[in-house]
Amino acid sequence: MIRVLLAEDQAVIRGALAALLDLEADLEVVAAVESGEAALAAAAVELPDVAVLDIDMPGAMDGLEAAAAIRGRVPSCHTLMLTGYGKPGHLKRALAAQVGGFMLKTAPPEELVAAIRKVAGGQRILDGALAVTAWDLADNPLTPREADVLRLVAGGADATDVAARLHLTAGTVRNYLTAIVAKLNARNRTDAVRIATEAGWI
Repeated sequence: MIRVLLAEDQAVIRGALAALLDLEADLEVVAAVESGEAALAAAAVELPDVAVLDIDMPGAMDGLEAAAAIRGRVPSCHTLMLTGYGKPGHLKRALAAQVGGFMLKTAPPEELVAAIRKVAGGQRILDGALAVTAWDLADNPLTPREADVLRLVAGGADATDVAARLHLTAGTVRNYLTAIVAKLNARNRTDAVRIATEAGWI
């Protein structure tokens, strides 16, 4: 029996996935949660064989961060990432985090079930629709600190708010933003947020 942990913030999709997987004789959904933090907590208790994680979840920990944390806490648990979009930045982060698989939510149900079985067996799976993207991954030009700054700006924070939250001066934040706009060849901060979001860098 393959023990599966599901993490998906949309309740309808989470419920549908759990019902689908429970129809399989060799799969057992041991937890179905709505966030990265909840996934890590559930993994520590349930010790699943495979964690199926949505990448874009609310809260402080997205699916990829949850995958890395679960790998550290429960090394025997393999991870399969699900996403609605094949963003190059997400795919690059997933590959770097050594996740077991990366699939689009548009994949047929039978492909998802097959992927879970393969990932549980130690194989690595990449959705066929993402294979071309994998060959053309642009490196993220942002430093971790620049990504933190831009992520907060994307959430609506101004330079003063960002400075307070990251323990920086407002001037330093403005310098970071100037560097970010230049690195991304963006027109302004808003354009920089768009470029980085579409690439999956923030």
